[in-house]
Amino acid sequence: MICKNIGINEKGHLTFAGRDTVELAAKYGTPLYLLDEERVRENCRVYKNALSRELGEASLPLYAGKALCVKDVYRIMREEKMGIDVVSCGEIFTAWSAGFPMENAYFHGNNKTDEDVRFAFEKGVGCFVCDNEEELCAIEREAAERNTVQKVLIRVAPGIDPHTHKAISTGSIDSKFGTAIETGQAMELVSLALSKKHVALAGLHCHIGSQIFETQPFCDAADIMLRFMAEIKKEMGCTLTELNLGGGIGVRYLESHPEIDVDGYITEVAAHIKSAAKALSFPLPAIRLEPGRSIVADAGMTLYSAGAVKRIPGFKNYLSVDGGMADNPRYALYQSPYTVEIANKMNEEKTFVCTVAGRCCESGDMIQENVPLPEPERGDTVAVCTTGAYNYAMASNYNRLPRPPMITLTANGEHIAVKRESLEDLIRNEL
Repeated sequence: MICKNIGINEKGHLTFAGRDTVELAAKYGTPLYLLDEERVRENCRVYKNALSRELGEASLPLYAGKALCVKDVYRIMREEKMGIDVVSCGEIFTAWSAGFPMENAYFHGNNKTDEDVRFAFEKGVGCFVCDNEEELCAIEREAAERNTVQKVLIRVAPGIDPHTHKAISTGSIDSKFGTAIETGQAMELVSLALSKKHVALAGLHCHIGSQIFETQPFCDAADIMLRFMAEIKKEMGCTLTELNLGGGIGVRYLESHPEIDVDGYITEVAAHIKSAAKALSFPLPAIRLEPGRSIVADAGMTLYSAGAVKRIPGFKNYLSVDGGMADNPRYALYQSPYTVEIANKMNEEKTFVCTVAGRCCESGDMIQENVPLPEPERGDTVAVCTTGAYNYAMASNYNRLPRPPMITLTANGEHIAVKRESLEDLIRNEL
């Protein structure tokens, strides 16, 4: 199995977090999101322990809420003493509503409006990751009105190619995110930040992309960022104390994907950071990482019910399910790979190669293509693994489909984290 929280029981049924997924589908209906709370906690602790051990107690992982933003997750983040990365008023409000200590929140975004900035101040967001001059001036104005000083990091573009999908590569010089070091604009923005009375520049941020399985891109990014911090110290006389290297450590979606030892990954990158800082005679900064996908992806699973089985002799086969791009648009957007199983036939031979199709009135509505499965029948429980990240988060009501519920599986039981939307919910805001 692709993750240790997935197994097969004596009935030949797929299990997730030790629970029979066929029974869960029958109990709660489909489509259905599952979340393994213990796996989320385990993933948080790996990051926290490795960062603290290798780079000091001042270093901290920040959960990137865009991967999965629900109150139940922020409850876990609060209890695990994680920091968080938020990108909108909606994410800020969700975390605040869950009682998360907002002084440990970092607010991202390439186009924060004045309303966004004001709302973040009202909710006590601890740090702004500032993308551009306009934003910096907006933060200064709001802080001045409140007679306070706001901590900020400057987001820079280090010009790193992480060899990943272009749509999720964000560290290049011509990215919409951040300010380029190479053009001199990043230094200008740093200088401007240092001139502001109500802004406290603590450090720098970068994010080079997602689904990165090798450590070298992070090491390269650290080299560039530390050199730039040393240059700032030399030119401006300011020693920045915080370096945020973003997120992006890869997640295993298929058996063919490499297994990532996050503890070992961080240990290797940390050794490089310490060596690079020493070579530059620059004080080791507190390090921030922003894991999102690698915290919640393998803690999630989506269950569907099989519907139509279509055979087109000499061409291809289809298995349609009662969900699709409305609850998981990632295959339509990125051709993202997933492992698909028929949960009630785990011990049967996989002789039926098919496209697993969604129910939306859209030809591109696919979950996965060329999937070997046991011979399917209407009513089978179809499981898609590793769906904790960017599935519920990107879900929509396309074709007026209500979004599925989310059930959190805990060590002591289970509870509804998100209710299933009703047809009435679809028109609730309409006049």
